[in-house]
Amino acid sequence: MKISREVKTAVLVIAGIAFCIYLFTYLKGEDLFTSTNTYYTEFDYNALSMASPVTVKGNKIGKIEEIKYDFETGKTKVSFNVTPDLKFSKNSVVRLYQDGLMGGNALAIVDAEDGTTAQAGDFIKSEVKPGMITSLEKNFSGISDDLGSTLRSSDTLLTNLNALVEDDSEKGLKRTIAELNSTLKSFQNLSYSANNLIKQNDEKIASMLENFEKTSAEFAILSKGLNEANLAQSIKNLDEMILKFTELASGLEAGEGSMGKLLKDEKLYDNLENATKELELLLLDIKLHPARYRRILSKKEIPYQEPTEAELNNN
Repeated sequence: MKISREVKTAVLVIAGIAFCIYLFTYLKGEDLFTSTNTYYTEFDYNALSMASPVTVKGNKIGKIEEIKYDFETGKTKVSFNVTPDLKFSKNSVVRLYQDGLMGGNALAIVDAEDGTTAQAGDFIKSEVKPGMITSLEKNFSGISDDLGSTLRSSDTLLTNLNALVEDDSEKGLKRTIAELNSTLKSFQNLSYSANNLIKQNDEKIASMLENFEKTSAEFAILSKGLNEANLAQSIKNLDEMILKFTELASGLEAGEGSMGKLLKDEKLYDNLENATKELELLLLDIKLHPARYRRILSKKEIPYQEPTEAELNNN
């Protein structure tokens, strides 16, 4: 059977077209002879491309089939294909993550492993994992603010240093450094002097410490002796004695007892005062008229005469 040239040409053209289609799909990462299952998810914004892979634990198991914006909900709907060999839960999460330093994104299926199996055409909920570039973009403003604050602090430090060094010439700076070295040397000499003083009085310091230790030991012995002497009982007895003195003073103040009446009875005081005056007059009369009392046993009575004002004033 002879095949015409036209048939041969048509067969070659069809074969070329089929080969081109297969080559194009192969370069896109697709396989025409492998069946896949399609699933759906959605995101608040689109960070994917048709070349973004679908992975499980870092292994590519599928590809993006379609990315479409939903004008009603304002979300980006994504459909993706995975190999039928993959079994995962319907409650799993499709995670959008950054798979490269240059900002390439991919989808990862995070299996919930709860026993329910997703079927082709199911809707899988999604989440977004921020990447390093995104985090830097969010924190760049804070980093720039901190950097600006650091630069302002450095500028203030340099300004204060310039104010400290009055002469900003090379000689002035050298003179300032020399004065600083001199100050450090003075501190060093003071340190050496303190060390020498400690070395020279090492024995005295040791003796002082030893005496302090002995004093502490004696004080401990004294404290122990006071404890053994029943100091608490002595203080208790002293408190009781003070309480009794307080009660006695209160009784005297209230006029209780003989001493209290003696202190508080004004009539008794007046009587004692009158008796004292009479005794004073008697002693004065004995001094002025002793002869009267020498003849006290005689029958002749010498009448009593009150002393005059002059005699009272003289005595």
